Amino acid sequence: MNEHELDSLIALLDDPDDSVFNLVLHEILKKDISVVEHLEHIWETSLDGLVQQRLEFIIQQIQFNDTRVKIKNWANQLSIDLFEGLFLISRYYYPELKLKPIKVQLEKIKKDIWLEFRNSQTALEKITIINHIFFHHYKFAIDRVNPDSPQNCFINRILDFRKGNPISISILYTLIARSLGLPVHYIDIENTPLIGYFDKDIAQLVHGEEFENPVLFYINPSNKGAIIGPKEIEYIHNSTESHVRLKLTEPCTDRIIIKRLVEKLITSYQELGIMDKVEYLTDIASML
Repeated sequence: MNEHELDSLIALLDDPDDSVFNLVLHEILKKDISVVEHLEHIWETSLDGLVQQRLEFIIQQIQFNDTRVKIKNWANQLSIDLFEGLFLISRYYYPELKLKPIKVQLEKIKKDIWLEFRNSQTALEKITIINHIFFHHYKFAIDRVNPDSPQNCFINRILDFRKGNPISISILYTLIARSLGLPVHYIDIENTPLIGYFDKDIAQLVHGEEFENPVLFYINPSNKGAIIGPKEIEYIHNSTESHVRLKLTEPCTDRIIIKRLVEKLITSYQELGIMDKVEYLTDIASML
């Protein structure tokens, strides 16, 4: 479809007949994200309210479809990237979101922490530094006022307002610590995810194999990075069911981490009664 054909379809958007609009929508949605710029130009120059309303809907659907395809491609990779998954989920709500500004902000946090690191420091000392910079200098925290707000799941909003939910704050903390070369991994505990500092090569850990707990200590991002030490670990092991104990010694895969974030979004939109978003996100969750 060339630009002339696209304009011919757009010219039909002022027809009040919904069946005509549906035909136009069907044809335009066959195109990829590249047509959005032209559609936005038409929207800006149009004086017809109905045309603008329909163009907004079409642009939104194209952007949603583009994000869905990108998430599917991300999920189908053998080796996936946690940051990319988080960014794509944020682009679902903020389709104009740019990658570079987000990376610049994350790099600034990483650099501020790295400048405080010394080779002689222990694992615990380095985590203490991360906690100080992350929770006290940058003031990242759990949103206690609106904990179930969908906005708490989006990386741009978390970086701008320093608020998130237990899942998103744990993801951000994990990304920062990983970027500094620390062997930390998200631990998939319902409601209060933890971060494990592993003292063994993850590649050596075999699912189902009997071994001592490879986690040196746990970090609780929901409580400003509070350290859970050996005594607390032993208590957790002795007081929880076997499937929870297994989670405590196994790092959660990046794919499942993003799935937990999507599931949180689904719950948030269900509570708000925004069912079109619930349907879309349920489709996304099925890919993960």
